[in-house]
Amino acid sequence: MSAKKKSLTRRSFLQATAAGAAAAPILSARSYARVKGSNNRLRIGMIGCGGMARSHLNALLDIDDVEVVALCDVYETRARAFQDQVYRSGGRAKRISDYRKLLEVEGLDYVNIATPEHWHHRQTLDALDAGLHVYCEKPITHNVQQAHEVLDKVSASGLKMQVGVQGMSDDSYSSAFQAIKDGKLGPVVQAQIDYVRNHSLTRGPWRTGVDPTLPQPDDLDWEGWLGPASKRPWDARRFFEWRCYRDYSGGVASDLFVHRLTRIIRACGLGYPTRVTGMGGITVWEDGRELPDNFEMLAEYPAVEGVTPGMTVHVLGTMANGHRNEHLIRGHDATLIFNRQGWRIVEQGSGETLEEHEKTGAEDVSLHHQNLHAAIRSGEQLRCPAELGVLGLTAVDGANQSWFEKRMLNWDDEARRWV
Repeated sequence: MSAKKKSLTRRSFLQATAAGAAAAPILSARSYARVKGSNNRLRIGMIGCGGMARSHLNALLDIDDVEVVALCDVYETRARAFQDQVYRSGGRAKRISDYRKLLEVEGLDYVNIATPEHWHHRQTLDALDAGLHVYCEKPITHNVQQAHEVLDKVSASGLKMQVGVQGMSDDSYSSAFQAIKDGKLGPVVQAQIDYVRNHSLTRGPWRTGVDPTLPQPDDLDWEGWLGPASKRPWDARRFFEWRCYRDYSGGVASDLFVHRLTRIIRACGLGYPTRVTGMGGITVWEDGRELPDNFEMLAEYPAVEGVTPGMTVHVLGTMANGHRNEHLIRGHDATLIFNRQGWRIVEQGSGETLEEHEKTGAEDVSLHHQNLHAAIRSGEQLRCPAELGVLGLTAVDGANQSWFEKRMLNWDDEARRWV
């Protein structure tokens, strides 16, 4: 196996995300020109103008020294609405229907990809090939194989890629890692976290109530939206409620768990799991969805020097009950418990609070973009680089695969896949 194809190890991840300046990668001429012009405004193209993209647009329009100059969506109504908002803010943005044409816009610095998951892989690779930095919403891709193709491309390009796990712009998890490395918990043995919601019994997660007989809008390119997914006739529910279908989403695992599990990965310095299982089912909303509405996963991780002799991570994700599990990391000597303020460490025997941390930053789209801007301009460390995005996706994709196959899966590090 070539060096380029080697698996992402825990050590290489920590090196990639460690504080401090790293050796500068070889940059393309286009990228080098951007570094030299680091005091100029960054020019952004947006691929995808749906619900999550609205949060990105609102954030970007409030940030100084950047401008949204191009917009792309296969549904012209949505792109036009974004263009109107840019105009009202005093800017000007081209409206483009084919994202490949957007990548050709002169002077573009980076693209914001907020499309359904099945498009992340292709659009990210094409953007990197065009010499552009990338902000891509989570998950980094739709499956493990795609994720490693993206990682290889990012590594070879010298370009910046921020993955949209915005919780990484909260310092709770990097500070927790330092506390754990300092021995304040003793050997770590287990972690738990959740993402729970209580949806109405009449409308399950990601159902919008769209009329399934709604005809295809005249200004919507359905074939363009399907792209790499299986071809099929127009289906209003698949377009407006795509997170319910396996062709376009990983559902609870990829849309929600990746936010939570990435926090534990960062806090414990974890790499790939050794094995994983996903359990649950379509138990409440049998409405044609293809992905579970009640889901949980258990991942087993190998030893990490100075952190754990080996540990498990449990993630709970029911969509029909909002009662939370505590977000915490269990060590032999103490437990680190995350809260709204940051975290606290509780001694195992006495229950005494040994230490508290008040967080800086937040789970915030604007902060996440500003971190990418600083990375482009001055080489600041990315909060959620491609390496971290791959580790989160690998585990949750394995949990989904486990659920579909009804068996526990093992990680093949050489082949970079679940078996």
